[in-house]
Amino acid sequence: MIKWITHLFSTPKTEQTAVDMKKFLIIGLGNIGAEYVNTRHNIGFKVLDFLARKESLDFQTVKLGALAEYKIKGRTLLLLKPNTYMNLSGKALQYWMEKEKIEKDNILVITDDLNLPFGTIRIKPKGSDGGHNGLKSIQQTLNSADYPRFRFGISDEFKKGKQVDYVLGEWDEEEKTKLSERLEVAIEAVQSFALAGLENTMTTFNGK
Repeated sequence: MIKWITHLFSTPKTEQTAVDMKKFLIIGLGNIGAEYVNTRHNIGFKVLDFLARKESLDFQTVKLGALAEYKIKGRTLLLLKPNTYMNLSGKALQYWMEKEKIEKDNILVITDDLNLPFGTIRIKPKGSDGGHNGLKSIQQTLNSADYPRFRFGISDEFKKGKQVDYVLGEWDEEEKTKLSERLEVAIEAVQSFALAGLENTMTTFNGK
């Protein structure tokens, strides 16, 4: 498990009150339905589910998704799994951003990425949708590509013409044995985003 430098999470007393009031929206992208639970495309859901189990959080059915509240060191993280299916993810994100009055810089979108090796993490403050329907929906809804996103590598080990089957397929046995460790790192990155900020999190976790 990756250990952070303690001072990254210390907050000067003069800033404590302002920081403590901040809320964050962590949105994991995926598709609802039992047939999608263990698919590569649902890694956003899986990261949030892993965090919820570790911290004994319960997801509640809410408008446009399932929501759990996670409090850590004075911050509040709203963990959202949209029930809109992937290509309408932006609808759920916009609704909860507006309802909870959360700034764009305080959202983090977790998604799968074919262009990264399995389990590799890449967090960025902005970027293209890369052909990902969930990111495309969010970009269209926000009318901006400038929002923090967390890409979790699923690699591109598929035969020509089999991309959809691969993305919507389940993890192979080798991936399953390594997935828990990668999910541990992923939830540490989510916590770091709220506690240490985007730049520190990128420095600590990108490429890990």
